[in-house]
Amino acid sequence: MTLFFLRALLGFLLLANGNGDTPRPGNFRIIGPGGGGAMFHPTVSPHDLNTVLASCDMTGAYITHDGGKSWRMFNLRGVVQFFVFDPLDANTLYAQSVGLWRSQDQGATWNLVYPKPSSITGLKMSSDHSDEEILAEPNPLGSITAMAIDPVDSKIFYVTAGDRRKGTSGLFVSRDGGQSWTKEADLPEVAKRVWVNPSSPAGGRILLMAGAHFIAAKTPSGLQKIAAPPVNTITDISAGFTKDGKAVIYTIGDETAFVSDNEGTTWRKVNLGPGNAKLRALATSLHNPDTAYVSYKDLEEGGVKWLGVAKTADAGRTWILVWKEDSSPTAEPGANVHDAWITERFGTDWGENPLALTVADQDANVSYGTDLGRTMRTTDGGANWVAVYSRKAEGNGWVSMGLDVTSTYGYHFDPFDHNRQFISTTDIGLFRSEDGGKSWVSSTRGVPKEWMNTTYWIVFDPTVKGRVWSVNSWTHDLPRPKMWRRKAVLDYRGGVCRSDDGGRTWTKSNHGMEQTAATHILLDPTSPPDARVLYVAAFGRGVYKSTDGGKNWTLKNAGIVQKEPFAWRIVRDSKGTLYVLVARRSEDGSIGNDGDGAIYRSADGAEHWTPVAMPQGSNGPNGLLVDPNTPARLYLAAWARDKGEHGDGGGIFLSEDAGKTWRQVLERDRHIYDVTIDPRDANLLYAAGFESSAWMSTDRGEHWTRIPGFNFKWGHRVIPDPENAKMVYITTFGGGVWYGSVDGEDRPIDIMTPQLQPGH
Repeated sequence: MTLFFLRALLGFLLLANGNGDTPRPGNFRIIGPGGGGAMFHPTVSPHDLNTVLASCDMTGAYITHDGGKSWRMFNLRGVVQFFVFDPLDANTLYAQSVGLWRSQDQGATWNLVYPKPSSITGLKMSSDHSDEEILAEPNPLGSITAMAIDPVDSKIFYVTAGDRRKGTSGLFVSRDGGQSWTKEADLPEVAKRVWVNPSSPAGGRILLMAGAHFIAAKTPSGLQKIAAPPVNTITDISAGFTKDGKAVIYTIGDETAFVSDNEGTTWRKVNLGPGNAKLRALATSLHNPDTAYVSYKDLEEGGVKWLGVAKTADAGRTWILVWKEDSSPTAEPGANVHDAWITERFGTDWGENPLALTVADQDANVSYGTDLGRTMRTTDGGANWVAVYSRKAEGNGWVSMGLDVTSTYGYHFDPFDHNRQFISTTDIGLFRSEDGGKSWVSSTRGVPKEWMNTTYWIVFDPTVKGRVWSVNSWTHDLPRPKMWRRKAVLDYRGGVCRSDDGGRTWTKSNHGMEQTAATHILLDPTSPPDARVLYVAAFGRGVYKSTDGGKNWTLKNAGIVQKEPFAWRIVRDSKGTLYVLVARRSEDGSIGNDGDGAIYRSADGAEHWTPVAMPQGSNGPNGLLVDPNTPARLYLAAWARDKGEHGDGGGIFLSEDAGKTWRQVLERDRHIYDVTIDPRDANLLYAAGFESSAWMSTDRGEHWTRIPGFNFKWGHRVIPDPENAKMVYITTFGGGVWYGSVDGEDRPIDIMTPQLQPGH
């Protein structure tokens, strides 16, 4: 572990965004349509129905203090697994990600509780995503998987924790706010939920715990097994307690739900009607357990398959469908379901039935459901469900409410109309703004449906107004290995589309091109307007070229030796020389096999390619920038290999001889996604990557400083605002687009950012 990472870990201060809280330096804000990705763990404050937390699988966590009208994103180094509110102090809350974090100012700033800061020995980034593991010694708990706080003493924590690699799991108690821990019981497996029975004596608390294959109660006399319902695996569970202390337990397993109000002696199967519904998520109220909500789909009735949410008010004996929508792609939305743009654009079935539900402890009429693209809320017991991820703007556009869960690749400006701007995204395709980024509409009309998931890039004709090309695919998240480790890349669908009306409508334009995940497109500006030369990076196939504006394409792989080359990005210098980046195929980054990434150069318009040497020890090229005034000056964004704690071979490398030799100019961040340049000033460079920071250089890449205020874990690209030299757009892998200033106030560096080594 290098010194600067250890120092960063010991900072433990996370600077948060605005919306009533301390603003980030640079006043970064999120722009876009909102939503668009999977959300989880909605949690309502027991003190204030308007304060709610949620998380996603892309390292973003979100908090609202106004009932979902606006949300602020914060980041805790990794994906949050659960939130817990202090039952006595409304200002204090907890979140578990790579460690257990505490906020004492309603989520504005966070400090690490466990592992103890003094016990930390390092930070390991071991995956292609640079996922993090805090290394600590001693580490008596392992990974915390569930937590509850005593209802009358906020310093008493009950947690379940364990080490999956060792196969150990246990119940631990801290009576001093997490400073020290005592093991109370061994558990048969890792538990995912724990509750305190509030009616049990303060000196002899009864706890309820559950894992995938067990339910148990911890009493003063020991651990007592509770008979589980007849399912193979418990996939969701929720519990509440009546005023006299009786537990009511709801479970889902094998897409079937059961309820018990006698500690597992008997279980009632949830029946939503004559159809065979598949159940996914459920939740009850801690203090009102007779009421619960369950998420369902494929409920067949009248020849229609319905999805939505059902509710019980009598502990599961009877259920009513409070959210009921036809799941057909062309169906009308439910009369009481008031969604934003997702249903309007993609239909009722796109977000699916909720992945997760929560019910407020103090009011069973308040429930939140999160799904594959939305967060929906009811405050009237399910009579109405309202979207809280996006709102309608004046006109036809949509505006994010702060819940942005989408991977964005580029932020693009129409050269003929600055107010027309585009975001190329995953899962929701291309979005367009006609008012300078204030509001957004889907812009994929005409793109083949099987390509619509992801728009990786677009390119405008510099002299023909309204003409633009896009590259699209059903396969998202490239070049991350999770997309190609299990599927043949030659089966990827996608290709090129062309628009002649400024991106409003598109037509397929890929004759001669095999179906492919098309990830980048480059236009030769010296080619004639009526016969534009275009190049496309086709992931798994190589490089395609068109000499007639994209009507016809020819594969141009002469000299590229990789089988099924992961062509990822294409760059052209001011003299016409082309470079293509071939992404690394080995998931762990091992060198010297067929999985190495590569750089190739062509001096004859892609007719022939010759290899360019990679920097020593590096085999993961991810982005390449050529100095517009000095073609031999190259900047390489490289991805670290899975070696050592921080990974080797990543960062930014500079070549001043067209790739013959390289030297490293940024080593502090080793998972760099791309390097970009300010078109007004070739001295001004930017970079971003998967280590929670974005970077800026004012001396042609020789020295780099962090851009204050940006701390999303997974960054993609920094795009300068062409109208304001002090402002930038930063696209991210799962956090939408961030927009803010590059010269924000210099504040203490936050937990998300590696600090400088001595001498840097």
